[in-house]
Amino acid sequence: MDDLEKLKKLLHHWMEHNDEHARVYREWAEKTSSLGKKEVSEILDRLYHETKKLNGLFEEAFKKL
Repeated sequence: MDDLEKLKKLLHHWMEHNDEHARVYREWAEKTSSLGKKEVSEILDRLYHETKKLNGLFEEAFKKL
């Protein structure tokens, strides 16, 4: 496998891994909100959205390969 093929596999892996993290951030945002920790919940929600944005960059790089 050449380096470009390896990078394609890595990008795909990173996107999946990133999605898992985003899902957990969202879950904890909901939990902390229900516990009355609105500020923490808002930060976790921002982390969720920023993580999803990163996946857009991974996808863009993948498509250009």
